[in-house]
Amino acid sequence: MLFRPYRALYIGGKRVPFTPGLIPSNQERLAKRIADTIMGSLLTPSELQNLARKLLQTERMQAAIHWLLELGLEQIQGINQEKAVKIVSNILKDLLSQALPRLIKIMARREDFLETQLNQIFDQVLLELQVTESQANQLSAWLLEVAFPPDAIRQALVDFLTDRNIRVIDEGFREKTSGTYWVVANLLGVRNALTRLRTYCLDDREESNARIAELTTALGIPMRLRELLQNLSLQNLPVSTVRQLRKTMRDSVRDYLQMRGSDVLQGLSESIDWDNVAALLLNRLRTSDAVTMSLKPVSQELALILERYLERDLESIVAQAIPILNIDQVIIDRVRATSPKDLELAIQGIVKSELQAIVNLGGVLGFVIGLLQTVSLLLQ
Repeated sequence: MLFRPYRALYIGGKRVPFTPGLIPSNQERLAKRIADTIMGSLLTPSELQNLARKLLQTERMQAAIHWLLELGLEQIQGINQEKAVKIVSNILKDLLSQALPRLIKIMARREDFLETQLNQIFDQVLLELQVTESQANQLSAWLLEVAFPPDAIRQALVDFLTDRNIRVIDEGFREKTSGTYWVVANLLGVRNALTRLRTYCLDDREESNARIAELTTALGIPMRLRELLQNLSLQNLPVSTVRQLRKTMRDSVRDYLQMRGSDVLQGLSESIDWDNVAALLLNRLRTSDAVTMSLKPVSQELALILERYLERDLESIVAQAIPILNIDQVIIDRVRATSPKDLELAIQGIVKSELQAIVNLGGVLGFVIGLLQTVSLLLQ
């Protein structure tokens, strides 16, 4: 009678008493009572907090985070690699073209911006920079053949020997010389010689270029230029001059970054194939031993951070999670959805021996009471 019949029985349109059984007829109320009992006595907030602490132990959280990180790496090298490349590409492009220029523009206003780094570059690179013999040969050859060829020297000489410059040189030579030089300056003068030199350079270009080349070789200009380049070093300058050069270089770099740094970085960003860079970066991360070895310490640190956070806010988290999980309604819906037959099997599976004991006790009591009644009737 507790469980059966499972459905109500009708005779002549009237429901037979005690149908269905006690539990099927009160299944709705039973579900509510079960939910109230579980939530009120078993799954209390304190018990849920204890359960959460057991589930969220540091070792378990570390293993879960480590698994998620490994899964992320597998996803990067799997079917989602193209999507990951696109995301990383956009991040790198935004970092170089937007965030980094603004940051540099703000940081460049500080007097000590990149001071240590630029001083290190100046002291370890520029200060010790010295031209080698082969570099001096190449640089001197380039200067004499490209920067200052005979034709360029001839043209510079023609441009210098204007009428005004010739007159100034002649007058100065006449006024500021004495002795034999005074006689030569006033009797012969240099005006005619300089005028003839200019005319020669203008009229006979090829021949004057050849003479200049011969003079360059005869005077040993290439050798002197090579020696000058080899001996050229900032270490030969006075200390005060070197310090001033270092300060000037810092100020120039800072001013340039403040004025033009954002434009340069944006132009550089436009010229870079960020998809290719992102693909190379992800491939490197995927095969890097450093990344693989760092997964364990990273997961451990994240687990410790979560543990400190949960110790502080676990009570409020559980209090917010209980309404969201809506456990009591889940229990009610589950009991409602269970058929009377399955409910009978479940309850009998839990308390089968107790129910059988009740049935046996009822039989014994009925037999004893029947004997007492029989004896009473016989005595009467």
